Amino acid sequence: MTRATTVDTGRLRILVVEHEDGAGPGLVGERLRAAGLDTRVHRPWRGEELPGSLDGWSGLIVLGGSVNCEDDTAAPWLPRVRALIREAVEARIPVLGICLGGQLLAHALGGRVAVRALGPELGTVPLRRLPAADDDPLFGTLPEGAPAAQWHWDEIDRLPPAAVPLLTGDDCRHQAFRAGACAWGVQFHPEALTGTIAGWAAADAPRMRADGLDPDGAVASVREAEPRLRAVWGAVADAWAGVVRAAVRDARAGVAVAGGIAGE
Repeated sequence: MTRATTVDTGRLRILVVEHEDGAGPGLVGERLRAAGLDTRVHRPWRGEELPGSLDGWSGLIVLGGSVNCEDDTAAPWLPRVRALIREAVEARIPVLGICLGGQLLAHALGGRVAVRALGPELGTVPLRRLPAADDDPLFGTLPEGAPAAQWHWDEIDRLPPAAVPLLTGDDCRHQAFRAGACAWGVQFHPEALTGTIAGWAAADAPRMRADGLDPDGAVASVREAEPRLRAVWGAVADAWAGVVRAAVRDARAGVAVAGGIAGE
């Protein structure tokens, strides 16, 4: 597939898919806007229609949410999101899938997502680099043990064929991976800071306490780590913006693009 070169010469447009209220692009959106990218948030959960294709878009971000990645009844826009993900991977349009978005990326390309056997992973968790991270455009300079905000009951339990694992953790194996040339999925929340996590903790507090978990402790762990979260994941967002610009330069130069992906 050859990517259509219809991107205009102004600010590069990034399609951002938001799945529910209170789960917006946060820090990632802030840094992309500062880098000059035009982030356009689409909210299908409140009836906004998603584009039929990525023609004219320079990148795709799929955010997190509480719905299961296969629950097309609760979230009837998910088939369209999976189709957009597959289109982006085939056309080498940069993708960043966050939490549910990372699960959708894995699922759309032939991986598998399951309910976590260990229970939810919440609050701040340190991540470990895997060998392939050394040469990765996003995570090449990520420090070992970097903190990440977590909030998930499901997890990626099998990566898609040919996906490259990049980051892992003690209780969640697949924390970050790359699929194809420029699509990344992460299980954590690089966009989320204390305010966002506090909102999720308030909403999920009854469920957490019923499972013997401490919502206040989860929020406190993110609050304590917030300066590092801003620095580490802000830099990763900046790196993704650089990938977008490089991909658009290649498209404008007429670089031939070909690729194949596994089916859903």
